[in-house]
Amino acid sequence: MAALRQEELLELAESAVNSALRKGADEVEAVVFQESTTSAGIERGQIVKTSRTLDLGLGMRTIISKAVGFAYTNVLSSRTAVENTVRKSLGLARASKPYKDWKSLPAGKTPSSPNNTYDKRIANLESEDLVEIASIMLDAAARTDDRANPVEGGANASCSFVAVANSNGILGSDLGAIVGCSLATVGNDADDMTPVCFDFDFQRTYAIDPERVGKEAARLAVSALKAKPVETKTTQVIFTQTALQELLYFTLINAVRADSVQRDQSVFKGKIGDIVASEHVTIYDDGLLDGGLRSGKFDAEGVPHQKTLIIEKGVLRNFIYDNYTAKKEDRESTGNAARAGYFSTPTVEATNFRITSEGKLPERLIEEVDDGLIVHLLQGAHSSNPASGDFSVVAAPAWKIEKGERTFAAKGVMLVGNVFQMLKNVSALANNERKLDLLVAPWVLVENVKVIGK
Repeated sequence: MAALRQEELLELAESAVNSALRKGADEVEAVVFQESTTSAGIERGQIVKTSRTLDLGLGMRTIISKAVGFAYTNVLSSRTAVENTVRKSLGLARASKPYKDWKSLPAGKTPSSPNNTYDKRIANLESEDLVEIASIMLDAAARTDDRANPVEGGANASCSFVAVANSNGILGSDLGAIVGCSLATVGNDADDMTPVCFDFDFQRTYAIDPERVGKEAARLAVSALKAKPVETKTTQVIFTQTALQELLYFTLINAVRADSVQRDQSVFKGKIGDIVASEHVTIYDDGLLDGGLRSGKFDAEGVPHQKTLIIEKGVLRNFIYDNYTAKKEDRESTGNAARAGYFSTPTVEATNFRITSEGKLPERLIEEVDDGLIVHLLQGAHSSNPASGDFSVVAAPAWKIEKGERTFAAKGVMLVGNVFQMLKNVSALANNERKLDLLVAPWVLVENVKVIGK
């Protein structure tokens, strides 16, 4: 399968819309997606494989009398395959029940262009370049401490192009690139082995630092050796970005999605204007964030991305919407429609979910903890209750903090509580903001977290 020119992809989306209209659709939407990915994978301390893939396809939504049909194809070189996809989506629309709340597809608006979302240097990276990045990580880890053993990781670079067209005047395209590296390690010393420790760096420009990633992954693993049990108590906990991302995705982010609110599955329903968090907490969903991993001109329906205030100094201000959920409430979409490439219909999703920093150095945040933990990874966060926010997770690796200093690695630690209560107990934030998938956040200090030890 060969890549197609951007002009061809945009023309294909537009022609698919016109074809469906001629065949009887009331409204039509076409999304064409092309992504090339180059990667080098690490397993058991070795670079074991490289790969280069190309994903290319068309997704069609057609609407007839408020009934929606969807079909897709990954064969774009054949006009017959494209026309078959158009006919299939029309057939599904005619066979489907109408959506009683369907209003219309979104109308065309001029989008803004975020900065630093495409770097040609990333698009030009070859397999050997990714091997070099992976090698730098492994070498840095080995030089840091021979007790740190890399177990998995790698480097990858992706370049994507998306074109969206619909019958209500949307016709646009966007080009993006991302490069990243990550390394997972375990510490080994005699009969002692640590949990998996992890570090990463993902950027929209070619500015990653694999040397730092390798060193930090090794440092974390070695510092997790000789872990000791901790007592069960309610205490202070610093959550790093990796721990926050795992915990918040299944709870807080779900709770501010309009579809969850409309299905009565959010504790925030009816609470716009209420205090839902500590005054230290301000959160934006920012699809235009400079260099954001999920920044772009528009969402999966062609609606311009925007910056939406979610929580302001603890007060709930907004939810996030796609076109369908917004029009159910006679609102405008916040540009938060997302898809799994070309082969799914839109759902509501966060873009760059940004918890704003307060300016404290990470070391100063640790110094504020008299007796507590710092947690880098959580296990079991996916089983958190998305409606209530209740969670019970394993914290590993984690370190004990006593009188403002890290003293030893903690083992056998569980954290039990409620995310929405935890938000109200945030007492401070560091200034070490990092991007991890859809989360952009610093370290966060939370009071009164229930810690269960052995």
